[in-house]
Amino acid sequence: MNEKSRENNIRENGKNELILIPKYERYMQYMIEIILKMPRTEKFNIGNEFKTVMYKCLENILYLNKIEISKRMYYLNLIDAGLNIQRIMLRIMLKNKWIDKKKYLVSMELLYEIGKILGGLIKFYAKNNKK
Repeated sequence: MNEKSRENNIRENGKNELILIPKYERYMQYMIEIILKMPRTEKFNIGNEFKTVMYKCLENILYLNKIEISKRMYYLNLIDAGLNIQRIMLRIMLKNKWIDKKKYLVSMELLYEIGKILGGLIKFYAKNNKK
């Protein structure tokens, strides 16, 4: 696959928007609904921390669309770290029974899909940024 077709696969329907953006938005909407239904003390403790990490990841995803290619690896790594933090927080929520197994599995599946896209982007930019 050449570089141009690979870049088109990363974009959604030829628009100038990363496929990652609408997928992450759907994930955020799902997680916000879960957080709002959590017990009050957890909602304001881990829930606020979780939302902060999600918003920071979204901010970094949006930067990917705006910055020059040579600086994208930095933001990709920040997003990857943020996704890992969210996975850990989801496991904590499940272990403490703040969310049920079904919500946990759906959340992890959404994160897995986002992670696969992110991994593809990391591979693509790592390969094409070698000096």
